[in-house]
Amino acid sequence: MALGSGLAAITLLAAPVPGTAQQAAAPARADPFPSNYRTPRPDDMLLRNATILDGAGGRIEGGDVLVRGGKIVATGKALANPGVREVDAKGRWITPGVIDVHTHNGTFVVPLTDIDRESSDVAETSSPNGADTWIETAVNPQDMGFDRGLMNGVTTMQILPGSTPIFAGRSVVVKPVRGATVWDMKVTGGAQGFKMACGENPKSWGGDKDNDGPNSRQGVIAYMRQAFLDAQAYGRDRAAGKAGRDLKKEALLGIMAGDIRVNLHCYRANDIASVLAVAKEFGFKIGAIHHATEAYKIPGLLRASGTCAAVWADWWGFKMEAQDAVRAGAPMLERAGVCVMMHSDSAADGQRLNITAAKAAAAGRRIGIETPPEVMIKWTTSNPAKLLGLESRVGTLKPGYQADLVLWSGNPFSIYTKADLVLIDGAVAWDRSKPPGAPVSDFELGRKGAQ
Repeated sequence: MALGSGLAAITLLAAPVPGTAQQAAAPARADPFPSNYRTPRPDDMLLRNATILDGAGGRIEGGDVLVRGGKIVATGKALANPGVREVDAKGRWITPGVIDVHTHNGTFVVPLTDIDRESSDVAETSSPNGADTWIETAVNPQDMGFDRGLMNGVTTMQILPGSTPIFAGRSVVVKPVRGATVWDMKVTGGAQGFKMACGENPKSWGGDKDNDGPNSRQGVIAYMRQAFLDAQAYGRDRAAGKAGRDLKKEALLGIMAGDIRVNLHCYRANDIASVLAVAKEFGFKIGAIHHATEAYKIPGLLRASGTCAAVWADWWGFKMEAQDAVRAGAPMLERAGVCVMMHSDSAADGQRLNITAAKAAAAGRRIGIETPPEVMIKWTTSNPAKLLGLESRVGTLKPGYQADLVLWSGNPFSIYTKADLVLIDGAVAWDRSKPPGAPVSDFELGRKGAQ
């Protein structure tokens, strides 16, 4: 493919400087906002006779899952009961908890933004470069999107900044549990995430009399390259004791050092290829292309760079760069050997990620690509866990992993199925048979629960 050969031929004109310059990126690894999340008291149980999708490609009919001490102890058939509560799961399905890698929960809060979009804190738009910002400092934990996601099987969420700036800042990963602050929900131990953007969003922001940002696609790419060059120069000066701290440049150094993982907002194939070229030039890896509506045109580039595609099934035509989206994008990429995952970018779609996967798989089936449930479930569990650097802890029903799992009333890819039981760290976080306890978000008062 022409695009692929062109990318491979790029000379590394500005590769990261080894040694002292990379050491200057060390402050970017520090987290100034420690987590207060406390593992809940576990509910030990043995779930029996379910259809199990383990998130790693396996399927067990009439299988059991033993949860003890907050961990998955065993999966299989006819497991011995060590003296814990048994749950009859016959006719029901068990999967790992759903992981949504692209939410704006807590920063684009319903119903506040239904009334006044100025109440949003989704992005810092005073400059195209917001690399020094941390989205967690804006998160309102009262957002009912957290509870609504939990009710529908979501156990981990990545909250990303918006896509108006080219460099939008750090993400935060949370559990949808109740807390007074986002730090009561914050997950640690994974990869630090960062949001970058290309295409229509950042180019539409710049260019008026009040903004000094680029107003074209080529301008956005040029801005990226210069910012990374400036960060490298800063790193050399800082290592030599010639510069004070610059939080924006430190973040970009952290990206080039591999300490911070990039989540890239990008739609068109040529835009994706352009930013992959920038990443190759400066020696860093992009974790996932988000939205990626034309990624199906360039699977070879994504495979070569080890970059995943986080996609929708049917967000088409709502903006110019989404005109060439196809519903079968996910199964087409899966067949081509690309790491695929579903994402929401919406508090509503964040309650239906398995259905999004089912719609994409159905579109693939219509063009001759069959994707079985044991593969589809990876799009909402184990593949997202890899992007977040949590693949050794969640996303798979494997002994020793955290017991983040869902007992579904039926096939999780059916619109008629509901989450009966949701466990986070082995504790019941949602039980459809019981109403949620206090406290209830102010934004839920007077609303009928989504059950």
